[in-house]
Amino acid sequence: MAEAPIVIDRAKCTGCGKCVKGCGFGALSLADAPGANKLGRVAVVDPAACRACSACVKACPFKAISETHAPVVGTADIALYRDVWVFAEQTDGKIADVAFELLAKGRELKQQRGDGCRLAAVLLGADLDAALTDALVRGGADVVYVVDDPKLAHYEANAYVDAVAQLVVKHKPEVVLAGATAIGRAFFARVAVKVRTGLTADCTALKIEETENKATGAKQMLLHQTRPAFGGNIMATIMTPNHRPQMATVRPKVFKRALDPNAAPGAGEIVREALALIAPKTRLAGVTRDPNAVDIVSPQVLVAGGRGLKKAENFKLLARLAELLGGEVAASRAAVDAGWAPASRQVGQTGKTVAPKLYLCFGISGAIQHLEGIRGADKIVAVNSDPNAPIFGVADYGVVGDALEVIPALIRALETANVV
Repeated sequence: MAEAPIVIDRAKCTGCGKCVKGCGFGALSLADAPGANKLGRVAVVDPAACRACSACVKACPFKAISETHAPVVGTADIALYRDVWVFAEQTDGKIADVAFELLAKGRELKQQRGDGCRLAAVLLGADLDAALTDALVRGGADVVYVVDDPKLAHYEANAYVDAVAQLVVKHKPEVVLAGATAIGRAFFARVAVKVRTGLTADCTALKIEETENKATGAKQMLLHQTRPAFGGNIMATIMTPNHRPQMATVRPKVFKRALDPNAAPGAGEIVREALALIAPKTRLAGVTRDPNAVDIVSPQVLVAGGRGLKKAENFKLLARLAELLGGEVAASRAAVDAGWAPASRQVGQTGKTVAPKLYLCFGISGAIQHLEGIRGADKIVAVNSDPNAPIFGVADYGVVGDALEVIPALIRALETANVV
């Protein structure tokens, strides 16, 4: 049996059971131990269930529980790692918006890190135009690492993993960020494995601050990577104290894009890397666009519906309202699960993260998973029949009422205004 990450001192244990109540994973129980104490029982741990959360250590009033620490085998030359990197995803000569959003956040992290930290962008592709590097410099990059190679003409996971891993080994960045896009999700975790470090996916907050390494007691400037956990019911902050680089992915629209008005094209350093890349194991045979695909990330106005719309036919009202407002229709997970709207329109932790200027939502109660998806919206207007719905806690304007009465009234008002 594997050893547990905690040790229970039977001489100190009184069998009070407070540690059992404090364990959220059911890893502790009380076993009969005649003569051990007045209650004749002691706490025991199931090594397979223990998650080393330390809750039992804090819960025990008799200091009968302590943590065990296995030897830490981390990155050997950890002190040599510096700089914040952003993977600048590009397709068909266009850089993804999330790259600029991460550069804006990267500038904040650079200031928090200090000590000569630089912000760099990593650009992969073939026959890359100089306008792309200029755009990244204007976006805030101090350095742009460019790998221009025919093997990178189209996204291919093996070649991308090889290119980024080689750059990491050579230049030793302290932090590497990428967008949680289809491409970012597909290859970035493999980079982390190849350079022997960790990766936190779908982060909603990032910051660098001095933190104590629990294993060594040393003070370090660590990246705090916050993401939803346990179905979005809690926010977990994850750190990588012993391995480098510290890697994370972030969904599009989580951070705001910002351009540096003082950065002129060509002001940053452009480093062109000639790498010996492995041959791609797959090739692009062709591209087929999904005719039913819907973009709900780009529109400045979104009109969203939830369970309160009661049936699929009522989404036609949303479509008309969105048409009048020049926006697009979105939906909550409940509406998608009910079959009232396709998954491509879903907003939330398990859907898309959006940041429109105006987010109108009807019949959406506001589960935490949905709220995580709209946190970047400039203005939120909510209509719900329940005055205690969580959505009103984040809405700029709220209407307590029946969505199926409010939507037709809005449509009539807008149609009249358009006629006049």
